[in-house]
Amino acid sequence: MEKSKANSFVKRMITAVIMAPVVLLLLFFGAPFVNLFCMICGALLAWEWATLVPNKKNALYACAYASSVVMASYLPVAFLFFTLAVMLAITGIVWYKARGEKYRKLLVLGVPYITLGVASLNWLYELTNNVVLIWFVLVVWGVDVGGYVFGTTIKGPKLAPKISPNKTWAGLFGGMIVSAAVSYLYFYYWGLNHAGWYALSAMVIAVVAQCGDLVESKIKRYLGVKDSSNLIPGHGGIFDRVDGLIFAAPFVVLSFILMFVLIL
Repeated sequence: MEKSKANSFVKRMITAVIMAPVVLLLLFFGAPFVNLFCMICGALLAWEWATLVPNKKNALYACAYASSVVMASYLPVAFLFFTLAVMLAITGIVWYKARGEKYRKLLVLGVPYITLGVASLNWLYELTNNVVLIWFVLVVWGVDVGGYVFGTTIKGPKLAPKISPNKTWAGLFGGMIVSAAVSYLYFYYWGLNHAGWYALSAMVIAVVAQCGDLVESKIKRYLGVKDSSNLIPGHGGIFDRVDGLIFAAPFVVLSFILMFVLIL
């Protein structure tokens, strides 16, 4: 391993060891700590998106993104339709204010992208509990770990060479395997039922999370940047760490809502 890569890997490991327990503790204690986590994460993502996408009014866009995601993270899922209405209104405001901007569509995309992704974590907690929310977070982390280990070890054919040259099919399948294993062991540890079903669900989540990773890579490549920011040592920005998480979260929430509807 090259010296620069080794140093980057060490930074990533140290940062992960420090941040992971903090995140898990916040989620474990439930409300209002889950809301607080979503608000902080959403505010940081709002700042990142407003600085990542070149524009002339980054303070205005950052405030718009933050207002939408903080409101959505605070309001319970019972206010879902009101939350979506406000989000659409803010999206319209950003669309109007961004006229003349070179990257107008990306600036507008920031509102639903951040709001739905982050708020879905809080909605998942409300619809289920903190055990399921932590399961989801661990599954997505398993995707990242499995993708990195299998991808760098086996290598092989590229998954999407024009978007993310380092992603491989081996990494994708490795991420699916590790996420399923993490899911099964997690349910086994807590003595919960349906461990096999959740393990299969974890493999589907792994694919969706990987799509989220590729979407962010596509956006960064389009903008000509490597990282969403340099906020996290060795990891880049917040978006670089939660891209798969916030992309997959709305799909998981929708799945639970549909499951509850079918059961009822």
